[in-house]
Amino acid sequence: MNPKMIWANLAASDLERTTKFYTELGFKPNGAPNAELTSFLVGKNGFVIHFFLKDILKNNIKSEIANAQDVTEVCFTLSAESKDQADHWAKEVEKAGGKIISPPEEFGKGYYGFVFADPDGHKFNVFYMEGL
Repeated sequence: MNPKMIWANLAASDLERTTKFYTELGFKPNGAPNAELTSFLVGKNGFVIHFFLKDILKNNIKSEIANAQDVTEVCFTLSAESKDQADHWAKEVEKAGGKIISPPEEFGKGYYGFVFADPDGHKFNVFYMEGL
């Protein structure tokens, strides 16, 4: 298997809130939101994350959707360029309405970061590694 592309499809309960949250964090919109989804391009390579209304996604994939407030369905890692940038992002996440799961901290020699959840509970690990 050699797919041309990979992207993520996640459930959201409120598309307006989701759009506002990721826009405030500076994520690049991937087209205009509509009644079913909002979408963003992430990182230098433009990784696509679609946020569908939960019922739309459930119907499309013919499967139950995990409640991201209770379980981790996937944890994306966002690469920071420095400890200071990671600290700054933690403040931006809180200001935009996200929840810090674990505050910025060192966790081993040369490793630093934190974990946050968006308003629907989707988890992100912000990670800085010296030399990366």
